[in-house]
Amino acid sequence: MSYTAMYRRFRPSRFEEVKGQDAIVTTLKNQIRADRIGHAYLFCGTRGTGKTTIAKLFARSVNCEHPVDGDPCGQCRSCRAIASGASMNVIEIDAASNNGVDNIREIVEEVSYSPAEGKYKVYIIDEVHMLSTGAFNALLKTLEEPPSYVIFILATTEANRIPVTILSRCQRYDFKRLTVDQIEDRMREALQEAGEELRIEDRALRYLAKAADGAMRDAWSLLDQCMAFHFGQELTYDMVLDVLGAVDTAVFSRLLRRILERDVAGCIGLLEEIVLQGRDMGQFVADFAWYLRNLLLVKTSGEDSEEVIDISSENLARLKEEACMAEADAIMRYIRCFSELSGRIRFAGQKRILIEMELIRLCRPQMETQEDALLDRIRSLERDLEELKRGGFAPAPGSGAATTEPAPESAAAPAAPRREELPLAVPEEIRTLVGRWREIAGSAPQPMKSYLKGARLSLGGENRLQLVLEDGVASDYFLKGEGNRDALEALLENFLQKKVEVEYRAVKSSAEFESSYVDLGQVIHMDIEEE
Repeated sequence: MSYTAMYRRFRPSRFEEVKGQDAIVTTLKNQIRADRIGHAYLFCGTRGTGKTTIAKLFARSVNCEHPVDGDPCGQCRSCRAIASGASMNVIEIDAASNNGVDNIREIVEEVSYSPAEGKYKVYIIDEVHMLSTGAFNALLKTLEEPPSYVIFILATTEANRIPVTILSRCQRYDFKRLTVDQIEDRMREALQEAGEELRIEDRALRYLAKAADGAMRDAWSLLDQCMAFHFGQELTYDMVLDVLGAVDTAVFSRLLRRILERDVAGCIGLLEEIVLQGRDMGQFVADFAWYLRNLLLVKTSGEDSEEVIDISSENLARLKEEACMAEADAIMRYIRCFSELSGRIRFAGQKRILIEMELIRLCRPQMETQEDALLDRIRSLERDLEELKRGGFAPAPGSGAATTEPAPESAAAPAAPRREELPLAVPEEIRTLVGRWREIAGSAPQPMKSYLKGARLSLGGENRLQLVLEDGVASDYFLKGEGNRDALEALLENFLQKKVEVEYRAVKSSAEFESSYVDLGQVIHMDIEEE
């Protein structure tokens, strides 16, 4: 026997098994019990919310020979025929592929024939919004006054595309998305009733219910996919993340903290890890936006946050800690940026590049012109001023602040262990370095080579070489990466055979460099010409 997909195997056979649509189920069961059955119904709602399932249950119930409290008995000839798809009384039509006038005219002609057995002929037209204008017009009269033995059930995910003339002839029922609890309960209940030998962690089942985004069918499909990949094994949370290409929430926490620290290099490095793990970039963006949404709710709801969001106590504690680190307006800006990115990335060819650009923009509020970035920019400046008042000021990456004072020891490159102690380079030998800078930069590996070629050179305190870089990725490469600083100093020492101490500075523009620094390259170039 061929394998049957889970969403088909576990399709509800009784109304009480349908989750999340209590009002609709109660109304339809009351109509069946009171024999007040309408002639046309319109079921509206997003995918996987139970429209087709309830339509089939309703068709079985109205034709059942021995209904039980509005439910089909499941044992009579009519119930078995409908369940197996062999009944001539239930006709399912896909309007996406049968949307022409001729298709509807065939239905209109068939309506004139009464059912050979059973009480009603039920026409279930799925994706009815796909019908052409002519097809809708051909259906109008029959839909308004069908024979007493005919019931039309129209299902759609886009009710706004249904003509008003059709809407006015139907009883409309709007299906809601299912909650995470409802999906989880239904999956666990169905698996237990079927006696499935499926071992799955509660945390993994919870994540599947959450990933389904309110659609029961999606939850079953995701579980089917995970079971096929890890057949015969206990399905763990990590396994589910691997199959779905998702990222653990702990990674989102690390990413958020790097954004708050304005650590561009750290953000790009973390994204590199996620890419190497084979995670789906679109899913990553959507999940991070959801993480930020939870953070905003924790920030604004205070002590009531446990009732607002559905996460573990461990993750909630982490969110509360991060809520104290970020302002509400900054979180809202992050959500806006990633929500917009989620729409753009769907059809992008270079998803990773778009995410990297967005992370840089979040770490550099001065790059944005939107109003909600102003407060973040002001806070960044205030933080730099506070550092200046305390006497330990070093330009924050991306702040654009420049100073001629020596940076604190943490900003200078730490002395790496050497095979032998080399004497310090004196200004004359530094002049040699500057004069042959193009040659030195050309021998460096990428991306250091590009950054060195765009750098400006000046003389720092105590005869140190001062490397002035463009504010942004270039400055972060050296200011944030200690290993990169060590590599550059080793390159210079190998060239000169003397120890070279380098200071690093970041400036926004050439004008700022001209006003604050002496261009050592220009001075040395002029001396060489005079000789």
